[in-house]
Amino acid sequence: MSRLLVKATTAFKLGLPNILRVLSYRVGVRSGLNPVRRLRAPMPVAPFFLSGTSSAVVKAPPTTAWQGSATLFSYRDVGLPNSVPNWLANPIDGQPLPRPERPWWQIPDFDPAVGDIKLIWELSRMDWLLAFAQRASHGDAASIELLNDWLTDWCKHNPPYLGPNWKCGQEASIRVMHLAMAAYLLDQTKHVAQGLLDLIRVHLQRIAPTIRYAVAQDNNHGTSEAAALFIGGSWLSAQGVKEGKHWAKIGRYWLENRAARLIGPQGSFSQQSINYHRVLIDTYCMAEVWRRQSGLSAFSPRLQARLRAATHWLFQMVNPLNGDAPNLGANDGARLLQLTDTPYRDYRPTVQLAMALFAQERAYADEGPWNDVLRWLKVDLPSKASTVPSCYLADDGGYAILRRDSAMAMLRYPRFRFRPSQADALHLDFWLGDVNVLRDAGTYSYNTEHQWLNYFGGTASHNTVQFDDRDQMPRLSRFLFGHWLKTRKMQFMGGQRPTAIAAYTDHCNASHQRKVELLPYCLRVEDQLSGRWQKAVLRWRLPPREWVLAGNVLSCEEHRLTIAASVPVYSIRLEKGWESRFYLSKQEVSVLEVEIHTPGIITSEYYWVQ
Repeated sequence: MSRLLVKATTAFKLGLPNILRVLSYRVGVRSGLNPVRRLRAPMPVAPFFLSGTSSAVVKAPPTTAWQGSATLFSYRDVGLPNSVPNWLANPIDGQPLPRPERPWWQIPDFDPAVGDIKLIWELSRMDWLLAFAQRASHGDAASIELLNDWLTDWCKHNPPYLGPNWKCGQEASIRVMHLAMAAYLLDQTKHVAQGLLDLIRVHLQRIAPTIRYAVAQDNNHGTSEAAALFIGGSWLSAQGVKEGKHWAKIGRYWLENRAARLIGPQGSFSQQSINYHRVLIDTYCMAEVWRRQSGLSAFSPRLQARLRAATHWLFQMVNPLNGDAPNLGANDGARLLQLTDTPYRDYRPTVQLAMALFAQERAYADEGPWNDVLRWLKVDLPSKASTVPSCYLADDGGYAILRRDSAMAMLRYPRFRFRPSQADALHLDFWLGDVNVLRDAGTYSYNTEHQWLNYFGGTASHNTVQFDDRDQMPRLSRFLFGHWLKTRKMQFMGGQRPTAIAAYTDHCNASHQRKVELLPYCLRVEDQLSGRWQKAVLRWRLPPREWVLAGNVLSCEEHRLTIAASVPVYSIRLEKGWESRFYLSKQEVSVLEVEIHTPGIITSEYYWVQ
């Protein structure tokens, strides 16, 4: 099939309405027909937050973040040479952005002179608003001054609709949500500074004209922008701003629409990503908290059902011992509700909050920082406890979870209703207790050398089989694969011998069937490889330990991985690979590679001592 035909077929799968929305947006912005090109607004002026008005009594500690340093992508601290960040420079190397005064629509999406624009955007997501507001609510008057000083400086260097921080509607939306949550923490949602209302209004004017472009992405751009319009619009409406009611109505409509379309009945989200699943849930949690405190009508039963399912999905994925989860899918370092000092990869605060809001249950019975989020947001902790995670099938997204004692295996198989972000069919994640034993490589960066883009999103960075050194699906662009795979067989069984079987045949007629079983103290994986191919390589990506390979046995302390095959094995070797646990961070890991040249079955057995 020609590349042009593959692109056409893939475009059809993306959906004609979405294609038309994107084309309409691009033509409108370039021609000037879209009203977003004609936006003008005066610069909002301080004060944005009022001093001495908080009456909140919160029995939870504020986060210690954003004290003397800036926190990038929720994990990386960089020093601040001055008291206020440089909003238009790379915060790691200090390089300023070229021509930051341009209208946002003149700035290219991927500019080599800029590098990864997310480095510019990161500080302007305003995570620091929440940290300063928490400390101010505990009586730290200097934090109110910091809020106003930083916002004043931000407005000065980011005049309305000029520069990179106005380029993305989702980035503007995240600021709106953080501004609203900061006001909520400070009890300043009713008695509001005019500067803050003006700042919200300026942002909604930017978001509203391009909401359909965000919706066309079928991802969290649409949910973020809908939430910002709903929260900000209802806030402005209550303060007598006439456009507010219209914006709130648009936001509510798209929040309902996106939940129905993007979340499956079993909770899978369109983006096939653990971290973007958290972004989705945090977004809807903020919308629900805002709805309740504003006395607005409830969301539909359908939305609530989908959010319950999405919350349950994440609850099943998250390790209750440390809050971590498989490093599944795309991950840009986003964490929208940073109200605790829990690590970035601890998803329990989100699960606990969402379970309380949408299921009226508590996910974690023990006391811990995951409960502090509820205290900050004035959400009652339910008395009813959720059932413990167990074997779980989310066939609407292609996820099978097997559990036995302390072991958990997650099999990823292709159910692509939306565009896949990684070529990870039949990837297997394996956990023992709180240790991720067989692991996913992650993302690293969205704007880096092709070598790394192809590696981290490709088949070679996953615990699966790669045929003939190619990806399971051809890459058509930075964020798009063609020839989306289909599962041709799926079986799932819980009980005493948890088992999952899935299979696919790719566009080159190479076939892979994987059977996963959890036995007492043993994970058994049977990979049956057939069809047309010259070389097949099975990879197992390992945690950082002192692994020793002897023949067909890989061992480390009391762990052992053995390989057997029904056909001659060309080689079994221990290689170096890469993994990224955080955005813009990568490190070497050991990878076991098993190569065969003829169709057959490879059996891998991972043993451990309990």
